[in-house]
Amino acid sequence: MTAAPRDSVGTVPVADAPADAPEAKAPGGFGVRHLEILLMFCGMTIAYMLRVNMSVAIVAMSDSSTSNPDIEDFGWDSSTQSYILSSFFWGYVITQIPAGQIAHLWSAAKLWSLCMFVCGVVNILIPVAARVGDWGAVCACRIVMGLSQGCVLPSVHTLLGKWVPPNERARLGTYAYAGAQFGTVIGLPVSGLLAASSAGWPSIFYLVGAITIAWSVVFFIWGSDSPARHRSIKPAEKDYIETSLGQVDVQTQHSTPWIKIITSVPVWSLIIVHCGQNWGYWTLLTEMPSYMNHILGFDISKVIIRKRCITFDQYNGFISALPYLAMWLLSFPFSWFSDYVIRRGWVSRAVSRKVSNSIGHWGPAVALMGLGYATAEHTVIAVVILVFAVGLNAGSLCGYQINHIDLSPNFAGTLMAITNCIANIMSIVAPLICGLIVIDLTDLTQWRTVFFISAGIYILCNLVFVLFGKAEVQPWNDTEVKPDSENGRNQSSKKTDGKSENK
Repeated sequence: MTAAPRDSVGTVPVADAPADAPEAKAPGGFGVRHLEILLMFCGMTIAYMLRVNMSVAIVAMSDSSTSNPDIEDFGWDSSTQSYILSSFFWGYVITQIPAGQIAHLWSAAKLWSLCMFVCGVVNILIPVAARVGDWGAVCACRIVMGLSQGCVLPSVHTLLGKWVPPNERARLGTYAYAGAQFGTVIGLPVSGLLAASSAGWPSIFYLVGAITIAWSVVFFIWGSDSPARHRSIKPAEKDYIETSLGQVDVQTQHSTPWIKIITSVPVWSLIIVHCGQNWGYWTLLTEMPSYMNHILGFDISKVIIRKRCITFDQYNGFISALPYLAMWLLSFPFSWFSDYVIRRGWVSRAVSRKVSNSIGHWGPAVALMGLGYATAEHTVIAVVILVFAVGLNAGSLCGYQINHIDLSPNFAGTLMAITNCIANIMSIVAPLICGLIVIDLTDLTQWRTVFFISAGIYILCNLVFVLFGKAEVQPWNDTEVKPDSENGRNQSSKKTDGKSENK
């Protein structure tokens, strides 16, 4: 087998192949692109385990009687908890755009590996930081973790733009991003179990940190930036990916058209809908354990082991994970159907993206309004509503989440960096607003206000996306390219070709 050629920048995806071009035939079986998607899925899983473990751990760190009373706690109030939960995003927003540029100009795979390694090490240090410096030191650790994880989504989008053919975009893109839900699904209950174990809440940070370091080493070795830079990809699969993307098989590097990007109406609609997503999603993710503990009466975890059977009594971590399990499971039929209707020509790509996103945002909005009236007497109903609220959000994975690649395969990572940077301001503000509104954690009326605000933001932001969003490759995707100084090639006068039909 001949090794694929390596280059300093990598093959550049310029746009979807022209509509009148012959359709490339996908090679059968499990290919290298599927392996890369699997590695991305695992990376997203671990990244979100790192994010959500604090949502459960902080309950035990504030009051150890909810888990293992033999482990020390710090007596943090709800305001302090809100600062700790939001501190991750203080660092996260800062590195988004720099990470997008580094991923574009250097190596998305290596950047992601190195940043996750740092994140894993810092996560292991959190128990020591809490004992030495109380909540301020924990915030500092979470800020550093946020700075490190700022590379995740720009790197993933950069890699998807180079590895995923357009007619597999909804499926493979969703499979990669489904790691976020899977990480939440296993992160919440495992954190609950560990908090209630003899090792207590510190074991949450030790275990997840060790797994993170192991993945970063694996991905550094086996992750690859593009088919052209992969050592062992078969020529048939490489040709299929590059032909379907309309790639230029030269060593080129695109100049980022910043002015055209920031003045693009479709990009701004994407920014706004991303803001709505982050507000609603992270309000639920960070506040759900507290809501279920104080309103619905679930404690963190009381585990009874009898005859090798494990039963869960008032298991907060497990119940909190149920909605994200629903989202993870629903993401697969959503993504398959989205690609199917586009491939069959039943709807345009734009319509598919907007319908999927409307289900993913307006469905949860309705559910959140209903959740505002659920009480401890309606525990089952409340859990069902939560499952629907988060589960239907799977539609957004085939909506706004991959729309960055629709608009510009060349600058998908940069677009994600821009939208994620701005949207994650909402991830900081939402928990803080919740902390200001919910003064009494047992007051359902205060929680109802939080849910109604989130529902309204979901509705309005998605409406902007429906009215102004696009799914065609934008003209500024085809920019002049810079010369490749390493190989002495001057591509400055060459423009990429490949205009996409929105079919």
